[in-house]
Amino acid sequence: MHISAERIAQIEARRDEVQASMTRADLPPEEFVRLSKEYAEIEPVARAAHEVRRLRQELLALEQMAGGEGAEADPAMREMAQEEMQLIKARLPAAERALALQLLPRDSADARPAMLEIRAGTGGDEAALFAGDLFRMYQRYADAQGWKMEMISANAAEVGGFKEVVASIAGTGVFAKLKFESGVHRVQRVPVTESGGRIHTSAATVAVLPEPEEVDVQIADSDLKIDIYRASGAGGQHVNTTDSAVRITHLPSGLVVTQQDERSQHKNKAKAMQVLRARLYELERERAAATQAGARKAMVGSGDRSERIRTYNFPQGRVTDHRINLTLHRLPEILEGPGLSEVIDALVAEDEAARLAQLDGVG
Repeated sequence: MHISAERIAQIEARRDEVQASMTRADLPPEEFVRLSKEYAEIEPVARAAHEVRRLRQELLALEQMAGGEGAEADPAMREMAQEEMQLIKARLPAAERALALQLLPRDSADARPAMLEIRAGTGGDEAALFAGDLFRMYQRYADAQGWKMEMISANAAEVGGFKEVVASIAGTGVFAKLKFESGVHRVQRVPVTESGGRIHTSAATVAVLPEPEEVDVQIADSDLKIDIYRASGAGGQHVNTTDSAVRITHLPSGLVVTQQDERSQHKNKAKAMQVLRARLYELERERAAATQAGARKAMVGSGDRSERIRTYNFPQGRVTDHRINLTLHRLPEILEGPGLSEVIDALVAEDEAARLAQLDGVG
């Protein structure tokens, strides 16, 4: 898409205006916070706009030099100008694309922390083990990104792994990177319990929800039914002697959240409310997306939890993401966490390309 000189001038002017306003001595603290946030958002856009403007101006000057009246008198200067023009013409499209990406409408949730939910699907014990593998993969990926991951609740399976596990991940750009992970993840491998060496297929469902701030989701006390009961662990482990487990039912939506991992009823209630808030926020986002004529469907994924998105094939050592037809023969590295970056980066790039194409189509 072509960004006009006028649009570029507007972006840079707004950045300068915000910067100047922030230095005012009589600026109220809340206004400084608002301007700081706007500056943080517009500064990278203005930087990309400045680079496009600089390259275009250089190209214009070189074209005048190469075709000007005095050019015939100095062939060496003309040749040098033409060489420089070729270099800038090669760099300009990338700079314009970088600016176009900066100007794409942002998902308001991209900067949010995220709630990661993994549930074992079809496949019994093997599915629970795979859910555990996925959880460790995200844990290591989060570590590599410098994010903080906190376990909210876990229902461990007897053989290992999880029937269900929920965690909160905080850091820079968490939801922007993890939002494409929602869906059905399928594994093909020979289970450790399989004596005949046959390959089994099992699955786990991943849901990544942006975590709202309390002001984003207003929950009235009258909309909640809160039950307190005695927590119990698998096989009688860490059975509490006090009523500390919490079940919260959100009456208008019918959503139910249970939490019993903490010894304290207060902590369990706080964690259950954190999960409930994230699920209600996601319901609201889904409603809003549905009214936008399926805009998300044109992108990499709809976020539909029932959509099979990726297969991890152990015998062939490969991971295939079905949405973008990406196959990498690096399964161990991907499950170790850091190798997941290549898959996520490819999904983000594909999503950006699809949205740029949409904007071009509109233009």
